[in-house]
Amino acid sequence: MTFANAEAAEFWAEMAPTWREMEDRLDEVAGPPGRWAMERLELKPGDSVLDLGCGTGITTVALAGAVGPEGRVVGLDIAEEMLQAGRDRASAGGVKNVEFVQTPFDSIFAGLEAKRFDLIANQVTINDARKAKYDLSEPYTVSEGVIVTRSDNTDITSLAQLKGKTTAQSSTSNWADVARNAGAKVEAVEGFVQAVQLLKDGRVDATVNDTLAVGEYQKTTGDTGVKVAGTTGDTSEQAFAARKDSGLIAQVNTALDQLRADGTLKRISEKYFGSDVSGK
Repeated sequence: MTFANAEAAEFWAEMAPTWREMEDRLDEVAGPPGRWAMERLELKPGDSVLDLGCGTGITTVALAGAVGPEGRVVGLDIAEEMLQAGRDRASAGGVKNVEFVQTPFDSIFAGLEAKRFDLIANQVTINDARKAKYDLSEPYTVSEGVIVTRSDNTDITSLAQLKGKTTAQSSTSNWADVARNAGAKVEAVEGFVQAVQLLKDGRVDATVNDTLAVGEYQKTTGDTGVKVAGTTGDTSEQAFAARKDSGLIAQVNTALDQLRADGTLKRISEKYFGSDVSGK
């Protein structure tokens, strides 16, 4: 595990006890859209499912029930403490068709290629390299790139000013490429929360991400130690990803078209992001 991923694992290990204490309250917020999403998946016995950022395994165990004993569900998270809670939950319920694996984000595409799972649903940004390598769905969210710095920073207000600076990014993310192309040195991290931690510790100068991730972080934490210092001028579209010629993306697109037509995507966007970010 790289330094950044080890640090992220340590961070979430510290958070695990609090997370477990708040499970019921968290499920009140995250449970309904999660259950709605599972219904829309129309899972069949024998399906394989990846539950990314599975936490303590509430959704993972529910998915295992949906695919039946002949199916398989893999729950991925960076915190071993969270994963162990998931294993305990599955064991207590007699659920055997589930596996909990400690995995950083950057290994997810390798797992897709190795046929460990069939579909990635984790805000995969559409770019030319991914179009060439994977089947991507139509976009379901659209966001703008922003530059985040410490609140007391006055040196960085534009993308051009990242030249010679160090940014913290997930190494496979589209925003890592944006930072590199601006002349920044990229420090690899597992996700946005870890990027902010390095930023606040003074180990990096900035991080580049989309307005959705940054807005959700600020809304959830109320953190006044960081700020949006500027925009990148880039707009990113997020999609589901599958292996080439898997046949899955046509089904995903049909579901997305239905959700867009009946206004569901718009309602979800407005509820959780405060505006319609579903595109089209």
